[in-house]
Amino acid sequence: MGLMALAALAVLAVLSLAVGSRPVPPVQVLGAFTSYDPGNDLHLVVRELRLPRTVLAVGAGAALGLAGALMQALTRNPLAEPGLLGVNSGAALAVVIGAMAFGLSGILQYIWCAIAGAGLAGAAVFFLGRAHRSGTDPVRLILAGAGLSVALGSASGLLILNAGPDVLDIFRNWGAGALEGRGLTVGMVMLAALLAGGVLSVLLAPALDALALGQDLGRVLGLDPRRVWGLGCLSVMTLAGAATAAAGPIAFVGLVAPHVARACVGPRSVRALPLSALAGAVLLLVSDIAGRVVVAPNELAAGIVATLLGGPFFIHVVRRFNLARP
Repeated sequence: MGLMALAALAVLAVLSLAVGSRPVPPVQVLGAFTSYDPGNDLHLVVRELRLPRTVLAVGAGAALGLAGALMQALTRNPLAEPGLLGVNSGAALAVVIGAMAFGLSGILQYIWCAIAGAGLAGAAVFFLGRAHRSGTDPVRLILAGAGLSVALGSASGLLILNAGPDVLDIFRNWGAGALEGRGLTVGMVMLAALLAGGVLSVLLAPALDALALGQDLGRVLGLDPRRVWGLGCLSVMTLAGAATAAAGPIAFVGLVAPHVARACVGPRSVRALPLSALAGAVLLLVSDIAGRVVVAPNELAAGIVATLLGGPFFIHVVRRFNLARP
């Protein structure tokens, strides 16, 4: 299954390099890497415009998918996801404050604000929703996350509306989850954050499987639930914070990807976490490609398309797990 996901991701990556307001033939896509010609405008389109957004879509999608899988495993909550639990909103507000108060303008500057904001928002939701005691109660946690997301989103909107036109223009596309125009450096930073958070999550996978049997049994097996929670939250902060800083507050990718992964390989975190990352990358890349096609020659932001795809899935999960009834 993992090989099939990798193959699908590779095909989508090539398609992402070729599809857009100006289609690029596959021969020219290949030539942009094997025999690059700076005088060929098609090569420039591939190397300077579409390669960076493809790398960013893969990195941010994988990070969100992995963060969602970690949150669902930690809380044993099928609806846990960075967007739904306020983590993305906290990161977004921190970026807005950093840009307005300190003049931060590049991802290398405000990524630390995003990670800190994601951590503070996640901690607040876990505290308000009593996740350390009632992680299996999805309604309580989702209500806490929804309330905090609305509050943080309103604060971000208020600050942006009262900012200067330059700040407003920066956040107009970023807030919608648009991936174009970020530059290859942003994609590389995103991949570095994905590597750091991914390594930590893989190391935690056996402990997550043990804690799924219950905290008491986990202690019997020699685990410290608080340590696992702390390291898991650190990984979620890194992954979701970096993805939000690089691509904007994109919702539902972290919800859909883990469910797809577990449907394919089962609930074991050792298998589900890597496949969740691949599924997240595929989903965001599909959203970005679809956004270029559905209203061509204009574009829809990948974050908007991801929300349109993930909204019905959210309703399906609620109905499947009977979460709509008390």
